[in-house]
Amino acid sequence: MSRFSAQRLRHPETLAPHGWAGASLVALAWPLNWMLPGLRTHLLFFPLWLGYVLLVDALVLRRRGTSILARSRRDFVLLFACSAPAWWLFEALNWRTQNWHYLGGDRFGALTYFLLTTLSFSTVMPAVFETAELVRSAAPLRGLSDGPRLNPTRPVLLTMIGVGLAMVALSMAWPVHFYPFLWGSAFFLAEPVNAWRGCPSLLGYLARGDWRPAAALALGALVCGLFWEFWNFYSYPKWTYHTPGVGFLHVFEMPLLGFLGYLPFGLELFALLYLIAPRPPRLWL
Repeated sequence: MSRFSAQRLRHPETLAPHGWAGASLVALAWPLNWMLPGLRTHLLFFPLWLGYVLLVDALVLRRRGTSILARSRRDFVLLFACSAPAWWLFEALNWRTQNWHYLGGDRFGALTYFLLTTLSFSTVMPAVFETAELVRSAAPLRGLSDGPRLNPTRPVLLTMIGVGLAMVALSMAWPVHFYPFLWGSAFFLAEPVNAWRGCPSLLGYLARGDWRPAAALALGALVCGLFWEFWNFYSYPKWTYHTPGVGFLHVFEMPLLGFLGYLPFGLELFALLYLIAPRPPRLWL
């Protein structure tokens, strides 16, 4: 249990009102995003994923008696604010690796494109962390509460930074061969910094042998990845992939092996959140 955990609330017997609002947004934005002609996803991506976030938050509240929004509206909004800068980091790395492209993005001016994509990127962290809290309540994860312990000693932290730097260097120098290192490198670089600063870190959980938060984040990002790729398939604008060596067995636009990248992505988002957040939000992982 996180030291930022709030006291559990009484489990509501029905879905909270914001959950019904979220379900309504999804029910409205999803078919419009797939069925309207021409450009539409730039206007519908944010309401679709806001609906997802609100719905999952309400499901977490009903199942666990607590949720991000129920604990702190400020923390809920903070996730949206921190999300876009974190994802722009990956966009910057992609300028070199060129693994994904946005069809239809050239239909907008530079400022309009930046504002619309930033609004869309703001939903990434809320979606992943809400889903991780829901996954965290699954019974199979309870067995991961007493696993191998990894103490964040100085050699361990320095080794992690070295691995992170090597991953970034290789992916930037030879992107055709090492572009998969883009996923995971931010975790190895940010997590030791958080540990040194005394911020919440997954290493703190691993030092106690608690692997549940790491598993919940990885699986939460994978679940979101399935929804991202699913809703993206009939979108416009939309993204497509260029992944040398693994561009086969596609599930929607994503090569099947590409979904493995979502597992470390969840860990990276956690590390980046506590690296850039002005104060630690309370996640129940």
